[in-house]
Amino acid sequence: MSSGSNGEAIRAEGIGKTYGPVVALRDIDIHLAKGEVLGLIGDNGAGKSTLIKILTGFTQPDQGQIFIDGEEVKLRSVSHARELGIETVYQDLALVNQLPVYANMSLNKEAVHRPIPFLDKKEMRDLAKAHLADMGVRIPSVDTEVGFLSGGQRQAVAIARAVYSDARVILLDEPLAAMGAKESAIIIDLIQELRQKGEVSIILIAHNFAQVVEMCDRVNLVQHGRITFDTPVGETSVKELTDLVSAEYRTRGIG
Repeated sequence: MSSGSNGEAIRAEGIGKTYGPVVALRDIDIHLAKGEVLGLIGDNGAGKSTLIKILTGFTQPDQGQIFIDGEEVKLRSVSHARELGIETVYQDLALVNQLPVYANMSLNKEAVHRPIPFLDKKEMRDLAKAHLADMGVRIPSVDTEVGFLSGGQRQAVAIARAVYSDARVILLDEPLAAMGAKESAIIIDLIQELRQKGEVSIILIAHNFAQVVEMCDRVNLVQHGRITFDTPVGETSVKELTDLVSAEYRTRGIG
């Protein structure tokens, strides 16, 4: 598709980034269709994190172009990227454990009662309940402190908060890391729900290829700062993805 395609939420072309003598990214091309879930896989140090930082405005590329909804943009900062509808959910979640769920959902966009300014907690609770219910997120109560939730529930709240902020593109950094099967199922169900609705586009960084095949529409493999493999998940398999990554180690003479 061309850069101006109406079917794309975000596209990056020719992205390059170096840190002194280290080349982190080499002429990267990546695109994400509207409503698509894209799995981004690759070994540690392959360039995934650098690419995500560029797509979220945290880091500036040395070269290349970024398009959002077909329009070229220069992502000046994380705040600028958020203004354009790009949100990231990292492994540390950036939730405040001592605050209840509804307060976390409303961080930096709290409902304020007027004309006498004070927090409208009832409105915040009602909005949080409605939004979580719409997304199928089950928690004991929106009044529960986040620190008392399970790992899967906390991750679900973090993702819901990103969607709640009117994000059009969400980047998920290892959302299932260190989770058991029961916890992972909460997030897998949530991502599949978002995928079916098609209202938000997602880039999912993961190391578990079976989960990538289960949750994503398409997969990109990053190796040595390049995307070396780009295919729909229906046209690949866990074995093929494993073999592709394993081949890199065999080439290096490792293992």
